[in-house]
Amino acid sequence: MDPKSSHTFTFLLLVSLFLHYTVADGTSSVFFLDNPSHRYFRSPSKISSMSLSEVGATVSVLLGFAPPVTLSDASSSKLNEVLVPNPFDRPRSVLILEVTGAEGVSIEALRSNVVNEKRADIQLPDADEVSLFSLDEPKADDEYSDKELSDFASWLSGSYVNGELAIPLEDDSYLKFQLSKEADREFVTSLVSLTRKIQRTTETHQDLSGAVHHPSELISGKFDGLKALKENYGAEGVAKGTKLFSVVMSKVFDSLTEAYKGQIVGVIVCNETPSVAESLFNVIFTSRSSARWLEEAKALPNATAIEEIILVRRTVAWITGILLIIATLLGIYFLLNMPLTRDTLLYSNVKLD
Repeated sequence: MDPKSSHTFTFLLLVSLFLHYTVADGTSSVFFLDNPSHRYFRSPSKISSMSLSEVGATVSVLLGFAPPVTLSDASSSKLNEVLVPNPFDRPRSVLILEVTGAEGVSIEALRSNVVNEKRADIQLPDADEVSLFSLDEPKADDEYSDKELSDFASWLSGSYVNGELAIPLEDDSYLKFQLSKEADREFVTSLVSLTRKIQRTTETHQDLSGAVHHPSELISGKFDGLKALKENYGAEGVAKGTKLFSVVMSKVFDSLTEAYKGQIVGVIVCNETPSVAESLFNVIFTSRSSARWLEEAKALPNATAIEEIILVRRTVAWITGILLIIATLLGIYFLLNMPLTRDTLLYSNVKLD
């Protein structure tokens, strides 16, 4: 199996199981999606529960930055359970996606339950060192023509005829959605919108990759398209929708991996609560002190010493200036009073052997 097919299969396995398994205790989950040919996470396994703050710290490290200084020793140990212990090998590009209205997962993959918190911070250094791509743009223009929907179906090796979207699965069966129904159309168009926004970030990445200073890249967003299916069809509709979501995300992440040359990972947070206005994660920038400022502050003398240094420097400057002025005046004086006679050395026809 070639690397691309292997990657597609792995991600499809992750995400196809990703929203199908209902967890009895109702906790949310986080999945760390890796590149099989170049791993940035530990071997797939279940780890102990993580807080949203620890997930945010993990994203910061994946982007190539140090974790927050407020991170406790216990949380640092949790990050060591997730990340490969090589601080010089980080992807520096992360897709973090929050999926709302979905159940948790129990699969053979690097997964953790998430302790419910209102929000958590992803702390990053100066904005010049990170490029942010938000997938949470307004949805007012998310109405697509039949041709656009047909192109979307063809991209998934499916078809769109007479308002019916049919997408083939691995077992030769088909997922079918009637876009004449409001819930089906809302779900499908939300997937098309998500796909297009991620594709636009790929185009921007290609522009940034040629720059001398290539910043880290964080692609963040929230997908709440399952809400319409859950409200209208219940658990059966959600199961059907997650299958299509898995196919779409498999293709999307495959294209991201190719565009980023494998240097990108995914962090998907499966949140069971209904969609809310605010995201679970808040990106904040922290100022980084200049190394030069720190050195100057460390070697800063007292006020008396500063005055003595200034006095010495000014004295040397004045003495040097006076000597230069005297030398210039003497030179001008001797030039003006030179005798108008031929110099015996300059004008003589001396023949040097």
